[in-house]
Amino acid sequence: PSSLPLNLIEEHYHLFNRIKDPLLPTMFTNRLARSAYAVVRKSTGITKSAPVAGLHANSLRSVSSITNDASNVNKTTKETQRFKSTAAEEEFHAEVQPETKRINLDLKGIAAEINLEAKEEENDVPDFTSDKSKSGTPSPWAVFDAWGAGDGIVAPLDPGDEEKLSKASVKIPTSEDERESKTNETDILKAYDNLLKTKSSVHFGYPYNLMYNHEELYQFMKYSINNLGDPFITSNYGVHSRQFECSVIDFFADLWNAPKDDYWGYVTTCGTEGNLHGILLARECHPDGILYSSKETHYSIFKAARYYRMDAKAIPTLPMGEIDYDILADEIDKNRDRPVIINVNIGTTVKGAVDNLDRILRILNNLNIPRERFHIHCDGALFAMMMPFVDFAPEVSFKKPIDSIAVSGHKMLGCPMPCGVTIARKEHVKKVEQRIDYLNSVDTTIMGSRNGQAALYLWYSLRKKGISGIKRDVVHCMETAQYLRNELTNAGFTARLNDLSCTVVLERPMDDALIKRWQLACEEDIAHVVVMPNVTRGKIDQFVKELIECRDTHGRMKSARDDSPLTKLACSSWGGNVVAPVGDFKSE
Repeated sequence: PSSLPLNLIEEHYHLFNRIKDPLLPTMFTNRLARSAYAVVRKSTGITKSAPVAGLHANSLRSVSSITNDASNVNKTTKETQRFKSTAAEEEFHAEVQPETKRINLDLKGIAAEINLEAKEEENDVPDFTSDKSKSGTPSPWAVFDAWGAGDGIVAPLDPGDEEKLSKASVKIPTSEDERESKTNETDILKAYDNLLKTKSSVHFGYPYNLMYNHEELYQFMKYSINNLGDPFITSNYGVHSRQFECSVIDFFADLWNAPKDDYWGYVTTCGTEGNLHGILLARECHPDGILYSSKETHYSIFKAARYYRMDAKAIPTLPMGEIDYDILADEIDKNRDRPVIINVNIGTTVKGAVDNLDRILRILNNLNIPRERFHIHCDGALFAMMMPFVDFAPEVSFKKPIDSIAVSGHKMLGCPMPCGVTIARKEHVKKVEQRIDYLNSVDTTIMGSRNGQAALYLWYSLRKKGISGIKRDVVHCMETAQYLRNELTNAGFTARLNDLSCTVVLERPMDDALIKRWQLACEEDIAHVVVMPNVTRGKIDQFVKELIECRDTHGRMKSARDDSPLTKLACSSWGGNVVAPVGDFKSE
């Protein structure tokens, strides 16, 4: 907006009086909010030079350090700030609190001054993603909660905003007369922002971490950062982020124990591109090989088989979603005359099932398939990023005879654009490498021009989170998924959760409106929720409440057929006392 609403000024003023903190403007990234508070502070007589020993700007990280409960806003400064020592804390209270004043403000006069100061800050990078008034559970590493990260659920769009986003409204005019009749771009984008806030606050069905903070990177969006060509061979195009991309590749190579100086990789546009590249390498290494993958594999694997004109076999799965190992062994045995290419799912799309890599390797060993006759690609879209941080989980590692791994970057880490990483053995990449004089580099990737912003954002997320931050996120997802599964079960719904997974599979709701509201991913008569760092117990409680209301109004989904996905959810192989009560085996 061109001016700041008076109620927002008043809200900041009252917040100031409750927290008594002259450095509070550092908590606000919105430039109008900062200006508002600067004026309020000036009006109260506290200057920018107010002494605060032992503190610096980074000491005041975020309003998200205050918990969801609105009553916690009244917590003392001692509870919400981070001091390096108790001495600094005592000095802070001694020097700052006496300068805190409560006065009545001329709000209209302040508003005029705010607008003047805001113009002076017009070169500041605007904040497009944060809203300090939103209640939410704070990320363990980020300095604020992105939309969709907390318990707050944003109301649906009003009819006015819906109209601004209609096909007719967003149509690009082809004449000046037509332009004059169109809604201006600023109003359309404001309505779109409201739409994204609403959708992000009820996002349950797809594996995207919506809780992240990349404000420090906004300044780089004005550059056309392109990592065209091979990440390890610099081209003549100088506006790139290769140094960050190589750092990201090194991180994942280390995470998956790739042999030093014998791995290669790049930052992809998504997990699908990583799968396309991994299967391309397999095809180049074994042109007459057969691709084996389970029926519950992500569609990109069989898309690759079509693109590359490969023979492929969709192996049936066990009820929990893992590949049927006996059928896999039988199919390989039938085709001993042809090389074996296997896609191993590190988390299937719908059920989050993890194929047992060690068992598959034992099958190859028992069938006496030599190493040079098989090629293994691991589709680790979400869970290959999580499994290394799960205690006592099976190891997905290049210490084993695998050839490539692909993972999505925007899923577990969180990123505003889809992206991913693929790692492969360097020897395989040589088979697709071609020198391109135009680039002064080599062509080894699926895409030519590649988004250098994605590599920068991934690097930033990994540096900010660190190993401990990623592990906290993983633990949150696993524990919260168990909470959701238990709440659904206690409410009388059929719900299952695979080991090593944060994907809760449940019976499909009968009301499509509820499915669309919570953006549930469905397959025939089942649906699933992927619990990511932005999914909180508060949102789960609201979801279960609405699901119960839906059941009471529309009834429950019935199995479509004897072997439907919903029927398989009731299979005893899932285990648990949901399927069969625990018997009492005490001796008589």
